[in-house]
Amino acid sequence: MASVGVPEIFARRPKRADARRNYEALVAAAREAFGERGTSASLEDIARRARVGIGTLYRHFPTRRELLEAVYVDEVEALCRSAAELADLPPWDAFVAWINRFVAYVATKRALAEELVDSEVFRGCRTAIYAAGEPMLRRAQAAGVARPDATFDDVLRLLSGITTAQFTEPGQRDRVLVFALDGLRYPTAAR
Repeated sequence: MASVGVPEIFARRPKRADARRNYEALVAAAREAFGERGTSASLEDIARRARVGIGTLYRHFPTRRELLEAVYVDEVEALCRSAAELADLPPWDAFVAWINRFVAYVATKRALAEELVDSEVFRGCRTAIYAAGEPMLRRAQAAGVARPDATFDDVLRLLSGITTAQFTEPGQRDRVLVFALDGLRYPTAAR
């Protein structure tokens, strides 16, 4: 779906309605299974959850990696679409809302990303995330509510630290994220 910032080469959804339904059911079932059991979840279980035969799964996704990629791309597309959905909010509010969605996405997709980190799909998704998030930061900077010296790469590295840290208390990650966002907010902005 090039319209949401994901390069067209990653939009591999079938055109026929029945095949598209099966594809979408398989991706949804895989997302659920990978979330519960990790990236080594049984492909047979995924086919059962999607209510299709294992042959249908393999027709759409000849390898486990292709299924992992499809789930990852689907998640990135949703994250990128959310940037457009937040565009009507004030610049800082939109940026913070998107950052919160990004953190939730990273926290739940770490194992998936680790499986794909060396792939062209991962690099394309990273490009799409920049295409969605960077304009939100620039918009907040143009409005004078985000530090003018911050780059989107700085923001992603900061968030990477937050999402990979081991927190010991409930709500601690959220508090640390608030502290980080306070540091990104332009000092003269109303708090």
